[in-house]
Amino acid sequence: MKTSKARLTKDGIKLHAPEDFAGMHKAGRLAAEILDRIAEHVTPGQTTGALDEMITRWVDEAGATSATIGYKGYQHASCISVNHVVCHGIPGGKVLKAGDIINIDVTVIVDGWFGDTSRMYVAGGKPSVKAERLIQVTHDALMLGIEAAKPGNTFGDIGHAIQAYAESQRMSVVRDFCGHGLGQVFHAPPNVLHYGRPGTGPVLEEGMFFTIEPMVNLGRPETKILSDDWTAVTRDKSLSAQFEHSIGITAEGADIFTLSPAGKFHPTY
Repeated sequence: MKTSKARLTKDGIKLHAPEDFAGMHKAGRLAAEILDRIAEHVTPGQTTGALDEMITRWVDEAGATSATIGYKGYQHASCISVNHVVCHGIPGGKVLKAGDIINIDVTVIVDGWFGDTSRMYVAGGKPSVKAERLIQVTHDALMLGIEAAKPGNTFGDIGHAIQAYAESQRMSVVRDFCGHGLGQVFHAPPNVLHYGRPGTGPVLEEGMFFTIEPMVNLGRPETKILSDDWTAVTRDKSLSAQFEHSIGITAEGADIFTLSPAGKFHPTY
């Protein structure tokens, strides 16, 4: 593995070299391809454990490594979060029902670079009107955050763009989890908050790599962790949705590493 010639900002954020973008694109593309492939299998009657088994096999067949297997004791190649599960749902025996909304989150390591992405799915095709609107608002909030990710803006600008839009739609942004820097490590500075005030936080610079991954709830923003120490759910049991891209900052703005090759990032487009 070739080590990046990155340097650090005063906030401890790595600024990667131009040649590092290729490694991130390769890793991001594989993660996105895996999420493309799983789409046809997210159906009523399917278990989340069976979905994870497919993902594990596809990662292995690609000659890549799962970043999550063995991470802090976690034993799966994906997190699968259904309905009111906000994030970090553990795959297992749960059987999907028609109309369930599901987030699947995958991180792979390819040639030392980490590709991290998640997106929403609907079991059985058609969600409820409220669920469909939640998915749309969450997707659009992510894309507004990505639009704000350009040199000279701040991380507060990203968070504000997401928060202002979600709250304008009478939904709430989860505060308990955030995006993160990545590259040749899974998690690194900065913490990328999905709420905030314009003009606050570190200034964005070319060469920063990080995820933006807003979690939006139909109800209140509070979450709680279940007894498995992983699964986060909404306290009021309202539906939750999440989309995640990994991006790099260029002179022009955000370079998205995890675009869906098949155009399946949004489940109802």
